[in-house]
Amino acid sequence: MLKEFKDFAMRGNVMDLAVAVIIGGAFGKIIASLVNDVLMPLIGVILGGLNFSELSFTVGSAVIMYGAFIQAIVDFIIVAFVIFMLVRAMNNMKKKEPAPAAPTTKECPQCFSTISIKATRCPNRPSQL
Repeated sequence: MLKEFKDFAMRGNVMDLAVAVIIGGAFGKIIASLVNDVLMPLIGVILGGLNFSELSFTVGSAVIMYGAFIQAIVDFIIVAFVIFMLVRAMNNMKKKEPAPAAPTTKECPQCFSTISIKATRCPNRPSQL
């Protein structure tokens, strides 16, 4: 059972997924810092000194922090855009299949033998193609 687990864990796609999760978590922290520490303060200054992290309202005893929600939406939009750009770049880097080569032969409609595409007469029959 331990050997099976080791084989499972060491397969390429499991390791790739583990690396992607770790890199994704670190990337998420960078984006969160970018939004919380750089973008939202600048947007707040533009909007007259508004601090998004403190925006909230109270319903009974519950405090609704909609400013934090706005920051989370901005985080998501940035991450989604970066992922879109990465996928787009990867798709563009894939090798494009060359166009199929032009045919060099054709089939005689009378005797169905294979002849050169340039032929005007079938070698097996004297008639025009």
